[in-house]
Amino acid sequence: MRSLAAALLPFLVALALPAQAQSIAYETIVEEVVVVEATATTTSGRFVPSAPASVPTGIAAFGPFRVLDADRAALVDATDERSPAAFAAMLRAYPGITVLELVECPGTEDDRANLRLGRMIHQRGMATHVPDGGSVRSGAVELFLTGARHTADRGAEFAVHSWADDLGREARDYPADAPENRAYLDYYREMGMSAPQAVAFSAMTNSVSNSEAKWLTTADMRQWVALD
Repeated sequence: MRSLAAALLPFLVALALPAQAQSIAYETIVEEVVVVEATATTTSGRFVPSAPASVPTGIAAFGPFRVLDADRAALVDATDERSPAAFAAMLRAYPGITVLELVECPGTEDDRANLRLGRMIHQRGMATHVPDGGSVRSGAVELFLTGARHTADRGAEFAVHSWADDLGREARDYPADAPENRAYLDYYREMGMSAPQAVAFSAMTNSVSNSEAKWLTTADMRQWVALD
């Protein structure tokens, strides 16, 4: 029995790590909060579905990224564990890219990889832009925050909600200073927020259950990030 427990221990430890959420399906709208239903637990996904936007085909594709021209790329799909490598490959092929447009961004299939990707974008000093009709949701909001400059047209939309682990525990189920919550506060600080701003932004996003989504306009986002 002891050998069986020892064999299962790494698997049980992996399950205890926060996987940051679940894939979800659109159900109904109540004011600014969209109620959604969990359909399947993933290893580390966080999504908010919406009506699909018209996405550019670009001149080259690298995972969820499309190269628009020598200076601009677009994010047109959910990110996953392969996205940091796809981003790096895109920049090796097109080193002049300085702007990332977030066009149709439902979230991420791997929140840990998504934060790594965000740090890569930030370290590159790229600007982030959401065009008119662009939709930035769930884990993709973390990527918008990475920009050295942030811009968003009036018709852009954003959606936020709490992360959740594979056991259904959300941010509010952990102490505020738990490593699971600190990971996001540290990330927001790295993206340029002050400590109070990071705490306030995290509290706003985590006030909405993972089974719901709070929709924000460009004007709403101005409360949280400077928009040029």
